[in-house]
Amino acid sequence: MSDVPGTEAIIEALRGVQAPDLGRDVVSLHLVHDLAYKDGIVYLTLRPSPPSEAARRYLEAETKRVLLGLPGIKGVELKHDPPRGAAAPPAAPEKIGVPGVKHIIAIGSGKGGVGKTTISVNLAIALAELGASVGLMDADVYGPNVPRMMGINQMPRVVGGNRIEPLAQYGVRLISMGFLNPGDKPVIWRGPMLHSAVQQFLRQVAWGELDYLLIDLPPGTGDVSLTLAQTTSLSGAVVITTPSEVSLEDGRKALNMFRHLNIEVLGLVENMGSFVCPHCQHSVDIFSQGGGERMAAEFETTFLGSLPLDPSVRAGGDAGRPAATEGPESITGRPFYELAKRLAARVAQTAPEPENWLHVRA
Repeated sequence: MSDVPGTEAIIEALRGVQAPDLGRDVVSLHLVHDLAYKDGIVYLTLRPSPPSEAARRYLEAETKRVLLGLPGIKGVELKHDPPRGAAAPPAAPEKIGVPGVKHIIAIGSGKGGVGKTTISVNLAIALAELGASVGLMDADVYGPNVPRMMGINQMPRVVGGNRIEPLAQYGVRLISMGFLNPGDKPVIWRGPMLHSAVQQFLRQVAWGELDYLLIDLPPGTGDVSLTLAQTTSLSGAVVITTPSEVSLEDGRKALNMFRHLNIEVLGLVENMGSFVCPHCQHSVDIFSQGGGERMAAEFETTFLGSLPLDPSVRAGGDAGRPAATEGPESITGRPFYELAKRLAARVAQTAPEPENWLHVRA
């Protein structure tokens, strides 16, 4: 019996290497590239490299530890190029954009229940009302809430043979699995099917000319988020959290995921900040206070602002009339318009070519 490990054994061993702060192994995160084995030496590249030197050293040490524990392996070399003559897997897919779309922005969170979709919906409406052309892609395949919050649930038309025409509501172009699979029927899909659905939403929807395409990601750092991050040319990502320590803990994982994949973190939004009692006007910090701003400072990223805990925002989403539809001068709508302006300015700041952040209609 040969004591030389096969590729499957090497990959299985690498599943024991956890990426710092992401809570998943380097194989499931698709970080292993150029894997080859020759004369007792394993060659591989971990790409993209973690943003911090400490994380890089940790991954290198853990990778060598698990691989050197396999029989027949005498050494491990982490290289950018595979050894001469050694077979290597196909290169990682090239990140591509969407024709006609200037900026693709992912909106993510480390956990559910932080109001990510509520913010995505109101942000899209506010940007559109301020004069931008906006699309909103609901990438939460398992729990698509955009149709209800936007007050529309129809079957999109197929145009030009195999192109899907997005629906439109409140000046925003929309696509969601909720339009294609309405009602309470669950979507029971594994990774490859999720990947296919996400790519169809990006490539086969007739988005047209857009200033911004916002992508409402599912919570966490799962397959949908990774697929988008690794295959799509994103202008950046926004991370949503609440001030509570539980939410901040998971928010750090989402932020680290984007940075690990070399995606610009445009900023962090704290949702469900202070609550003002409508009867006595007393302010109460139900989910603690200031956690989002502290986390933004910790990661040296932009703090885009704190949104209050307002029952009318929830009621508007349930009724299909988001708070931003009330306009920039309304009490409930104003915070989302201020957030939209800050985000647009941030996108313009990080764009490869200088640009005006937004042409606001008079």
